[in-house]
Amino acid sequence: MPKTSARLLSLLSLLQTRRDWPGALLAERLDVSPRTVRRDIDRLRELGYPVHTTKGPDGGYRLAPGTELPPLLFDDEQAVALAVALRTAATTGAGVEEVALRALTTVRQVMPARLRHRVDTLAVTAIDRAAARPSRPVDSRVLTALGDAVHGRTVLRFDYAAPGATDDGAPPRRAEPHHLVTWNGRWYLVGWDLDREDWRTYRADRITPRVPAGPRFTPRPLPGGDVAAFVTRRFRGADGSVSSDGCDGSDDSGWWPCRGEVLLGLPAAAVAPYAGDAVVEAYGAHRCRLVVGSWSWTSLAAAVGRFDTDIEVVGPPELSAAFARLSRRYARAAHGDAMDAGDAQDPSARR
Repeated sequence: MPKTSARLLSLLSLLQTRRDWPGALLAERLDVSPRTVRRDIDRLRELGYPVHTTKGPDGGYRLAPGTELPPLLFDDEQAVALAVALRTAATTGAGVEEVALRALTTVRQVMPARLRHRVDTLAVTAIDRAAARPSRPVDSRVLTALGDAVHGRTVLRFDYAAPGATDDGAPPRRAEPHHLVTWNGRWYLVGWDLDREDWRTYRADRITPRVPAGPRFTPRPLPGGDVAAFVTRRFRGADGSVSSDGCDGSDDSGWWPCRGEVLLGLPAAAVAPYAGDAVVEAYGAHRCRLVVGSWSWTSLAAAVGRFDTDIEVVGPPELSAAFARLSRRYARAAHGDAMDAGDAQDPSARR
């Protein structure tokens, strides 16, 4: 980037951080002369930024709201923070999901390769969005460091500010990071704690990464094999194991006796607001993965069918069988045929 353009970017970034900036202070922060600051302010005005001159003993500048949206300039951290915010907004169920996805695509396209890489490695799973609460702010640099560690499979060394703990001088924690997730409006890191030799979920707002990072590692299999189900079970206190058919009363959803997984032909943003306590994950731009529970396989199949889109059953086989039963029943209902007594009394339909 040319030196002048880089300086304009820094100047614009500074003007956005406070209401009024004395000219001398801007010159000091940018390590240039006041005359250079005045020339750069004129360049910003030519680009459409309404920078007003303020009067007073110091004299200075103020970035005011404009009538048009001028070209936007972001420094690296701002660009990453914007992309993270748009990615999270696309899964909140707040009514802006489709717009947020389009905006994220636009922002990503104009990012330089180094920033696209940082954003793409920041894989996020949003869980239980319907009950989201205001989140405690997390530094975008921390989220980026956690995402890089997950993507690069490098041991994370960090300080952890647990409530009530007095760890002054304590050695850093060490963990093999597995996934970065949001739950009820908070960010968490799921990882294998090397010192405690167990799986842990860490609040990201309490993590301060250490440098340098640790060595690379081979990922361990997550219990149950699914990060969304693992986090759901941890936070809802369901510690029982799951049988092979997922219908033993102690499954990963915490209480549903039957639990299945499907792919829907809709984007996650369109499904999340109506998914209740199900887990929704993006599966490409136009499909999503839904993990949902119910009291019976038939009711589970019927609940999924209400999304009125193409459905691909991932598992278990009991859910596929339930869809087959429903298809027969719906076909008979469409043609006005009599009820099939054998199918109506099929005991597997009630499990």
